[in-house]
Amino acid sequence: MIPIPTDGKRKRVFIRTYGCQMNVYDSDRMADVLRSLGYALSESPEQADLVVLNTCHIREKASEKVYSELGRLRDVKAGRRRNGGDLTIAVAGCVAQAEGEEIARRQPAVDIVVGPQAYHRLPQLLAEAERRSAFRRAGKRLPGAGVLDTEFPAESKFDHLPAPGGVRAGAAYLSIQEGCDKFCTFCVVPYTRGAEYSRPAEAILQEARTLVAAGAVELTLLGQNVNAWHGEAVDGSTWSLAWLIRALAEIDGLARIRYTTSHPRDMDDDLIAVHGEVPQLMPYLHLPVQSGSDRILEAMNRGHGRDLFRRIADRLRGRRPDLALSSDFIVGFPGESDADFDQTMRLVEEVGFAAAFSFKYSRRPGTPGAALADQVPEAVKAARLAALQTLLAHQQRAFNRATLGSSVPVLFAEAGRKPGQMLGKSPWLQSVYVEGPGSLLGRIAEVELLEAHAVSVAGRLTSSFEAAA
Repeated sequence: MIPIPTDGKRKRVFIRTYGCQMNVYDSDRMADVLRSLGYALSESPEQADLVVLNTCHIREKASEKVYSELGRLRDVKAGRRRNGGDLTIAVAGCVAQAEGEEIARRQPAVDIVVGPQAYHRLPQLLAEAERRSAFRRAGKRLPGAGVLDTEFPAESKFDHLPAPGGVRAGAAYLSIQEGCDKFCTFCVVPYTRGAEYSRPAEAILQEARTLVAAGAVELTLLGQNVNAWHGEAVDGSTWSLAWLIRALAEIDGLARIRYTTSHPRDMDDDLIAVHGEVPQLMPYLHLPVQSGSDRILEAMNRGHGRDLFRRIADRLRGRRPDLALSSDFIVGFPGESDADFDQTMRLVEEVGFAAAFSFKYSRRPGTPGAALADQVPEAVKAARLAALQTLLAHQQRAFNRATLGSSVPVLFAEAGRKPGQMLGKSPWLQSVYVEGPGSLLGRIAEVELLEAHAVSVAGRLTSSFEAAA
């Protein structure tokens, strides 16, 4: 175990997060673990004793960004050692899980490689890294290139983590489910995050109460397949996500609930119904479809077709007419023809999206898609992506315009780019800019939406807030 410093000099850690909201949550929990060892957060790698890169493996360029950053940190570490100091470098997350030995080979400056299911063991890993460093300072070397832990442990990491502390301006993430059993042919998640695992209901509710007591008024429930969550309740029964949302809505002070990322195969009747029952559940759902072509969806092993997705969208809007949908799209999957891509464009036009993430297909080593024949040329993928993004941007701007004139509750998350400006999130996850005081941070206030932009809206605080302030 690394001892907590007693000389008044706290060690400092810098954590850089790549990728999804789950990684943001994991970074917060690593910070909680390290805080118990006496580490304070640093604002830059140059000021830190420990740097953790929490990585994402979804896109090829994301991995290369990590290796580029490791090259820069290697130079920082070398300079530190020339001056009699040191820097501990750790790589965590999905790149660590998928490429642990390759990281150690390519970048010997890395001291620790830890997968996303093992970061609760950071105290032991740091102790081993310190032992290896002490041997190096004594002119001795231990076998191996560093400390590697990319196993999928039998125990749940959640059983070994300290109390959460990741509340930012009234909002917090709460991980309820990890892993994936879907095995889409383009995706590395089953190999980097492991099998689907659902946390027990009471553990989730207790963490939610802790976060609300720490100031959270909005919780976003996280999972690789969050709506596949089926957690054990105190009485031994199994709850669905709909039942968990109903229970969370009973927590006094919790004003907003969101969940991401969902899979169409797990949108059951009760979950669709709860969108019309629980006012705290925000009218915004991220539901990835990936393609509008049944042929490509089958090749992707998605387990659903375009018609199922359309029916889900219609039923959700039947329960909650103001619900906004966002989605994920991949263009240029192997074998995608012009006709397949046209089906995607038609689906977008038929459903309508308030926002979306769209990407060119990227080969990921070890996935079935990487070995498929008929890979689509990069120029074709680029042209299709540009056309799709133009349509999606048009729909996002149209959605933003449709909300103008309404007064909505906005949770303010940060200061805007201009003096006297504040930025918040509407119920539909729009970025909302207003002129207002810094005291809005972490608070929910009514805003009249007045002006639409490409990816944001501008508004003004209502007179009722100004009077109350």
